Amino acid sequence: MNYYEDMKKRIENITKLGRISEEISKEHKGFNEWILVASRRDHQTILQILTDGRDSEAVDIQGQPLPTLVYFAREKRPQYHHHFKAGAMNAMIRVSSKISNSPIILNVDCDIYSNNSKSVREALCFFMDEEKGNEVGFVQFPQAFENLTKNDVYSSSLNVIMEMEMPGYHGNGGSCYIGTGCFHKRETLSGQKYSKRSVEESTSVLEEKCQVLASSSYEENSKWGKEMGLKYDCAVEDLLTGLAIQCRGWRSTYFNPERKSFLGVAPTTLLQSLVQHKRWSEGDFHIFASRNCPFVLGYKKIPLKLQLSYCIYLLWAPNCLTTFYYVTVPSLCLLRGISLFSHISSSWVLAFVFVIFLHRSYSLGEFIRFGGTFKGWWNDQRMWLYKRTTSYFFGLLDYILKQLEFSKSTFVITTKVVDDDVSQRYEQEVMEFGTSSPMFTILATLALLNAFCFLGALKRERFALQILLCGLLVLINLPVYQGLFFRKDVASLPTSYYIHPV
Repeated sequence: MNYYEDMKKRIENITKLGRISEEISKEHKGFNEWILVASRRDHQTILQILTDGRDSEAVDIQGQPLPTLVYFAREKRPQYHHHFKAGAMNAMIRVSSKISNSPIILNVDCDIYSNNSKSVREALCFFMDEEKGNEVGFVQFPQAFENLTKNDVYSSSLNVIMEMEMPGYHGNGGSCYIGTGCFHKRETLSGQKYSKRSVEESTSVLEEKCQVLASSSYEENSKWGKEMGLKYDCAVEDLLTGLAIQCRGWRSTYFNPERKSFLGVAPTTLLQSLVQHKRWSEGDFHIFASRNCPFVLGYKKIPLKLQLSYCIYLLWAPNCLTTFYYVTVPSLCLLRGISLFSHISSSWVLAFVFVIFLHRSYSLGEFIRFGGTFKGWWNDQRMWLYKRTTSYFFGLLDYILKQLEFSKSTFVITTKVVDDDVSQRYEQEVMEFGTSSPMFTILATLALLNAFCFLGALKRERFALQILLCGLLVLINLPVYQGLFFRKDVASLPTSYYIHPV
């Protein structure tokens, strides 16, 4: 911990000074090269081998050999598309092939850390299995978060997905690749088999050779991003890359140990969560509506049940259409006196009640089984509604606009850095609004619509089921009403939302 605190202080001091000390600059030449950089989007390759695992002098304080550690920033030029995260990973795959050429590659996001030192050994057990190990292309661990509140106010835990749906994926033919916490065989990402024979080279020679591999023009007219490495031109390159690997005959494994192997940081505001799901839903639907659709790319290559498993997520975006019907039409018909369900005295009403009760009871039981609470399940129902009326709607809309060439692809990074006030409200499970967004406009409009229709139809007894549905929507939207009318803090909804909700 002392070493960590020392590193933290040095970083904070450098941030305050706005420059790197001469001592550090002399020790690490890579830092000096940043002095000449005018823009983060226009700079040369910066690469330095900090510790060389082949060097007998590279040892820790106990005399144990250190692994090879490399500081690396790939070249970026305005005239070349850098392909965001996928482009960075492909550059690292090429560079590491010269420096270490390890047969196994671990991929984690920048906000995730290892929580289980046994995860490497556990992954290797699958790769080195005498009977099936040669078929395993990647081993996927579940995504988990360290900063979840007791009742998971933004439904970020993904517990049901990671504890039930992913094992189902595995049983249907193989886990999907979710972009983090995954061990890959190098050959599945590079498209070729590397020789195990190592070639001894000096550190300076290695650094010089890697400069070419990391250049912005290296991928021009090559197979990288198409048949090699991570796939390009898709917001969820991880899912598409995993599907392509499976379609090339590789198997994948999902492993969920009792102690979580990797922990990350979940979104701490409502807008962060909605924007993140907007990117996921748009990218997923892009895959479904393209030639990379599992039914096309995976035809006779992967089992039909695995193709269908992918569609659970690939069809997130169009789900917004049915959800909009669910939250608007029954309420509007209720206000106009139009009945959509059987009368409460009719025996047919029992069928509706039975299906609704059974489905919600199963959902609650499923959620609690995997460590959730009743309030957490209710928050999950709320986020289910919010994501489908905002994130998935804008994901579908953006996909359509891009196909019509009205907009271009962008990569929106979900920020995980928050100030103390936001962090405190998150820990207290107070929903964070505090800014203007088209997503919040939709939420406020639908919430006010359901409240108006509910109050206007309370005396209509023969519409009991529609009143119940509308009433449930009002209950779900309580945080929105609080943000509109009762809260006065900086995280409440701006007054413009209830003065001009649309």
